[in-house]
Amino acid sequence: MSSRTLACLLIFAAALPALARAQAPAPAAPAKPDSPEVKALIDKARKAGGAMWAVEAQFFCESPRANSANDPVIVPTKIFDNVYAIGNSGTTVYVIQTTDGLLMIDALGAAQVDTLLLPGFQKLGLDPAQVKVIIAGHGHADHVGGARYMQDRFGSKVYVSAADWNLIENPPPARGGGAPAPAQVWPKRDQVLSEGQPVVLGDVKVIAVAIPGHTPGSMGFIFPVKDNGRTHMAALYGGTILTPGPISDEGLATYLKSIAHFREETTRAKVDVELQNHPLMDPIQAKLDRLAARKAGDPNPFVVGQENYQRFLEVMSVCTEVNIARRK
Repeated sequence: MSSRTLACLLIFAAALPALARAQAPAPAAPAKPDSPEVKALIDKARKAGGAMWAVEAQFFCESPRANSANDPVIVPTKIFDNVYAIGNSGTTVYVIQTTDGLLMIDALGAAQVDTLLLPGFQKLGLDPAQVKVIIAGHGHADHVGGARYMQDRFGSKVYVSAADWNLIENPPPARGGGAPAPAQVWPKRDQVLSEGQPVVLGDVKVIAVAIPGHTPGSMGFIFPVKDNGRTHMAALYGGTILTPGPISDEGLATYLKSIAHFREETTRAKVDVELQNHPLMDPIQAKLDRLAARKAGDPNPFVVGQENYQRFLEVMSVCTEVNIARRK
């Protein structure tokens, strides 16, 4: 090697660190410190939640995250005399037994039918062909993707709000600019969910409540469940915003109003059971474990009481105020 070549190599080697620094992406800007207003709201949420909803307050106010296909699978479980849970810890469907067949809330994603949904039915001894009605909390693929299979194979009727049928039939591009999901993963339009028009199957009546914000047509549901023969009222907020970042300012303001509306309706219905289709803020597997170990006389962990259910919604509401205040 000539001295000239060696000298060039040494110069190039010396320049490599500077070149790497020039090409490396700039470090992310540090998060904006919370203002005194935001800190006060977080403290309010923690006090409202108390020990029962401490995880929820932490999740919504300080460490939200989206559900994932990699969330741990839950044990398919009969959680009430007439209600079953199937799915994973991030996305759960509920199957309600009625005197005229099965009613299902949500249907998981299309890719989860063979891996989660049908195996869950099999483990629970339920016949998927008896699913007469599927009601969707909102029109995203992780809730309605599996409904098309149920329609085509078993003739299940799918109920979605009018606004979210429009969302399904005119899907936006995937995040990152990709193409929307192929049409065959979306259900065909059957029935429209509307507030004030209960969905009735056999002896079960589900009250639908409009809660726009996460999507234009998100819906909440209120329905009776039985625990050892005793009737309770359950509610499921089917359009929970898990990560506020992608939601517009207007969307968050609408969401705040929707939570207030759902509080009114659940108070009127005397709801004392808390269910979620995205139970990340109230981990479901821990409750299923408690059910598995339940002895005669022990409470059902999903029965939280009327006052505590309203505290759950209060935390959701105040943490939404936190997310709005952070944008100021």
